[in-house]
Parts: sequence; C-alpha cells; structure tokens
Amino acid sequence: MSTCFVTNAIVAVATGFVVVASQAFSPSTTGWIAFGIAIAILALASVAQADASRGIVQRRLDGIVGIVAAWTIVASVVFDGTSLKWLSAGEALALVALALAGLVYNELREQRAVRAETGTSMSDSLRAAA
Repeated sequence: MSTCFVTNAIVAVATGFVVVASQAFSPSTTGWIAFGIAIAILALASVAQADASRGIVQRRLDGIVGIVAAWTIVASVVFDGTSLKWLSAGEALALVALALAGLVYNELREQRAVRAETGTSMSDSLRAAA
C-alpha cells in the first residue's frame, strides 16, 4: 500500500467527519473539531512532502491540502457562529475533494505501472474487458 493512498484516505475520512460534525454539533464544537483535524492534516501534509516518490502531482495536491488546512486553522479561530459552521463545512468538502483527487491519481499511477510491467496498452485492456 502506497503512502499516497494512506494519506489521502486519512484526509478524506477525517474531513468527512468534519462535514458531518458541522451539521450535527454546535458551531463552537464544530470549530474546535475542525481546528484539531486541520492541525493534524497540516502536519500530515508537511511530513508527506519529504517523500519524493509521491510524484509532482501528488506533492502539489499535498501543498494545496496544506494551504486549505492552514486556512481552516485560521478560520476556526477568527470566525464564530453560523459563519464558522458553513466555513468549516466548505473547507472540509474542499479537503475531501482534494483527497479523492489524490486517490484517483494514485490509482491511475498504479494502473499505469502495472500496464508498463505487463506490456499491455490501454486498448488491450479495453478489448479484454469487452
């Protein structure tokens, strides 16, 4: 299992929880949950940058995830009430989308490696599937 898959899955699940929490809990509680999870995601994205095997696309996605997580930390402290609730939900949805994009990229990269190793092309794979 690659580190790309693990980190993207962690980000998707954790921020999915923030989306649910934004609708289930009070804005104050949601803000603290978003704050804590954003700190963890920022740390995860920072550590992930040290892995050169992730590729340029995944590293850029990690950078964007880090920027959104940093903004989430700031927004969790600065805003309150309904603004905090909807900002937390929006930021979490953005992070879920970025994590899903990373998971799709990881899958495509793995498939490309398998095809290169077996010597099959995409058209061969499509003919075999039909």
